[in-house]
Amino acid sequence: MQKQFLWSVLFSFSVLAGAAVIHAFTVAKPNPAPKDAMPMCHSVDDFAAFANDPAFMAAHPAPKPISVDHQGKMVDFPVEGGPNGRGYLMMSHGNTNKYLLLFHEWWGLNDYIKNETAMWCHDLGINVLALDLYDGKVATTPEEAGNLMKANDPARSAAIIQGAMKVLGENADYRTMGWCFGGGWSMQAALLLKNKAKGCVMYYGMPEKDLEKLKTLSTDVLFIHASQDQWINDQVVADLEKNMKEAGKTVTVQRYDANHAFANPSSPRYNDASAKASRAVVKAYLMAK
Repeated sequence: MQKQFLWSVLFSFSVLAGAAVIHAFTVAKPNPAPKDAMPMCHSVDDFAAFANDPAFMAAHPAPKPISVDHQGKMVDFPVEGGPNGRGYLMMSHGNTNKYLLLFHEWWGLNDYIKNETAMWCHDLGINVLALDLYDGKVATTPEEAGNLMKANDPARSAAIIQGAMKVLGENADYRTMGWCFGGGWSMQAALLLKNKAKGCVMYYGMPEKDLEKLKTLSTDVLFIHASQDQWINDQVVADLEKNMKEAGKTVTVQRYDANHAFANPSSPRYNDASAKASRAVVKAYLMAK
């Protein structure tokens, strides 16, 4: 099976379908500026503020080396009002319009996220695209990660998500998942995707707090909570449950006796038992979508 995406502006987008890889190119035109400014995501800003907390920085030592199992391709696509967006794509061998959008931690789109892309593509049998909200920058120290997270422009990140939606076409439907910084963006993406969002998984990320925005969610939410987390703590999760109930939406919270970043095998805080247990829950949730 081969897929071909047609573009009206410069792009290169590689699609794996079995052994086939499709490349398409067209003539470049400047991306127009957006007509309306996109609203700021205050929950994302709240999480970025953690980078000013020395305790948060100390709780995020540099990631450990991990084995690399890359099977996808880096891709780029037009984004309104700015340079092309980037992502790491792996296409299912089957013929499906289902996509899982992944959102990286505060480190950026690194080898760990690329490995997750391949793993979830194989496990779910759907297409997986990990979006790069740092435009090619990757941190290797907590200081670098904090600076990248604070510098992240929510309007640019929202435009990247919308650019990916345009590329993937009207027939695509989506599930979202992210960790840490990306956990919050998983929910923001589900809001932006509107009725095309079929599922949303948040690993210890900052939830949206605006009830009016939450009322527009078209999917339920699976929230993976690390009970030892000092920042996305029990109160944050209780507020999420309260807000979702008031908004008439459904959230399922799975609690694990572990710390922030417990699911990342490159983190010194990795908790193997909790990571495997949460993966099983997440897989069952996404397989049903």
